[in-house]
Amino acid sequence: MARARSDFAGTEAELRRHALAKPEATEHFPWGERAIKVKGKVFLFMRADATQLSFTTKLPQSSQVALLLPFAQPTGYGLGKAGWVTASFDAGESPPTEMLCAWIDESYQAVAPAKLAALARGGGSPLSPDVPVRPAAAATRKPKAVATRKPKAVATRKPRAVAARKPRAVAARKPRAVAARKPRAVAARKPRAVAARKAARRPAWRP
Repeated sequence: MARARSDFAGTEAELRRHALAKPEATEHFPWGERAIKVKGKVFLFMRADATQLSFTTKLPQSSQVALLLPFAQPTGYGLGKAGWVTASFDAGESPPTEMLCAWIDESYQAVAPAKLAALARGGGSPLSPDVPVRPAAAATRKPKAVATRKPKAVATRKPRAVAARKPRAVAARKPRAVAARKPRAVAARKPRAVAARKAARRPAWRP
């Protein structure tokens, strides 16, 4: 068992040294295991004892291939859905150190800020004088898109609906009932006895 402890100790030390060589990598010990972070984000969990070595990294690109290996499985607590893979080795097994270092590189690139990830790919450090500093490319400002104001929609007033006045109903006046006047009863005058009077006045004719 002591030999197994010695084998895992050497592998753990090599993996730890490779991880801490990354820009701004720091070491922490939550929950009794080793966690190596960058800017507060973990990119490696590792725990080793006399019987087992546990190694966890985030592999967004190669997780599907890594899970085909007999010693790899998705990380628990739902982390496997985000690409985290855990490799476990029992006593007497020889971990593939070179492959595990490549997993550390991929995990760091997935977690680290863009500037530190680019720095890690270049192999330098933030304060290294050997890394040439490229002048920042002058950002060409795009002309601001001038919003063309849409003409205000002028509300066309609808003509007022003029109510057609109904003609007043003129009551048809009934003609006045003219009372038919009865013709006056003209009294039939009796003929005067004019002729008789004249005859009485005339003298009798004499031959």
